[in-house]
Amino acid sequence: MDQKEVLRRVDHTLLAPTATWEQVKAVCDEGRDLGVASVCIPPRYVKKASDYLGNGLKICTVVGFPNGYATPEVKVFEAEDAIRDGADEIDMVINQGLAKEGDWEGVLAEIKAVKESCKGRILKVIIEACNFTYEEKLSLCRVVSMSGADFIKTSTGFAAGGATVEDVRLLREHVSPDVRVKAAGGIRTFEQAQAMLDAGADRIGSSALASLSK
Repeated sequence: MDQKEVLRRVDHTLLAPTATWEQVKAVCDEGRDLGVASVCIPPRYVKKASDYLGNGLKICTVVGFPNGYATPEVKVFEAEDAIRDGADEIDMVINQGLAKEGDWEGVLAEIKAVKESCKGRILKVIIEACNFTYEEKLSLCRVVSMSGADFIKTSTGFAAGGATVEDVRLLREHVSPDVRVKAAGGIRTFEQAQAMLDAGADRIGSSALASLSK
C-alpha cells in the first residue's frame, strides 16, 4: 500500500492540551491536502473547523477524553454538543473503572447511550488496551460488538502504552465483523501504520504521518 492509500485511512490528529487554533487550522489544511479520512481535534475547535472546512473534510473529536471517568450523562452531552458544532465522528473513552470491576452491563449501557446521542454519526470506542488483561480485552470486544458502535479503538495516546500489532490482531479476531478497528497511539512511521493495517486495522490515528509525506 502506498503512502496515499495509507493516508486515506488516517485520522490526522492534534489533541495536545496546548493546541491553538492556528495549529488546528494547519492540521485541517494538511488533512484536506493529503486526503486523510478525518482530522481529530479538540472539542473546543470543532465549530471553528467546521465553518472553515465546510464539507471539505470530515471532523472527528473526543468524548470523555483522555481518562474516561466522566459520567455517562456528561459523555452524552459532550457528544451532542460536538455534533451540533459539526463533528462527523466521535471517539469516546470507556469508563475503565467499570471495566476493571467487571461491570460489563455498565460499560455497555454507557456506550449505547453515547451511540444513540451520535444520531447516526460514527462512534469509535477507545478501550485503552494497555490497561487491560487479555481476558478483559476479550470482554471489551464482546461489549463493543453488542453496543452498536462502529469502531473499537486501541488507545488514547495519553496512557502508558499505545497501539500494538498484537492488540490490533486480537481486536480484529474478537469483535464482530461489522465493527471496525482503529489503531492509535505511538504510530509515527508509515511502516508502523502498514503493520497495523496488515494486522486488521481499518483506521489509523496519528499526528506524525502527514509530516512524513511532505
